[in-house]
Amino acid sequence: MVETQPHVEEDIFCRDLHVQFGEHRALTGISLSVHHGEILGIIGPANSGKTTFLRTLNRLNERERSFRVQGTVLLKGADIFSQIDTATLRKRVGMIFALPIPLPMTIFDNVAYGPRMHGISSRATLEGIVEKSLQQAFLWDEVKDRLNESAFKLSGGQQQRLCIARTLAVGPDVILYDEPCSGLDPISTARVEESMIELKKSYTIILVTNNVKQASRVSDRTAFFLMGELVEIGDTGALFTGPLDRRTEEYISGRFG
Repeated sequence: MVETQPHVEEDIFCRDLHVQFGEHRALTGISLSVHHGEILGIIGPANSGKTTFLRTLNRLNERERSFRVQGTVLLKGADIFSQIDTATLRKRVGMIFALPIPLPMTIFDNVAYGPRMHGISSRATLEGIVEKSLQQAFLWDEVKDRLNESAFKLSGGQQQRLCIARTLAVGPDVILYDEPCSGLDPISTARVEESMIELKKSYTIILVTNNVKQASRVSDRTAFFLMGELVEIGDTGALFTGPLDRRTEEYISGRFG
């Protein structure tokens, strides 16, 4: 169940990953792979290390001075700590946060911001990127006539999909979702889930969620984290109907968490 060597089809490969902040050990010995074109769901109670794991994958944890990491993390075979600079890594591994944070500019400029920062200045090229990204985020039909309006005029669910479009605009390999629907209504949640299922045709996705039903709906495989350790990982259907570890069964049945 735990891979020890990377394979060609794996976009993310982690082996014996340990993370700590000062004296606090946040992750202990995480070894797993994320296959190209899949949605890997990560579930577990609060303080189980789920978000820390995501933030390690694009090196956001390094903003904390007490952060320490050991182990191997490869992105398409390249070590993210020694072979990829942080700017390139965060372009290739995008992250969607629980709280959408639009930039204080128009809808168009929000999506075009990243491509512009990477040197694209052609208006026609930017228009194509913006339209494609908004379509992939299932937002285009709702905003195509409002592109010059402030992004702050969008609803919360629309703002979250705008942030997804902004991430897509720079052409990532992997998209990390950290509780993307935690503040959304059921209709907005459904739209975000629809976009994730469509996006996995072109991208690799890791979804952290406290909603086990959401994980069961959209994830191809699911990993259960507990107290900084990977307890179990496997096919979502098998994990939810016949988990191998008693703690997994107790969590997904609501006995704790």
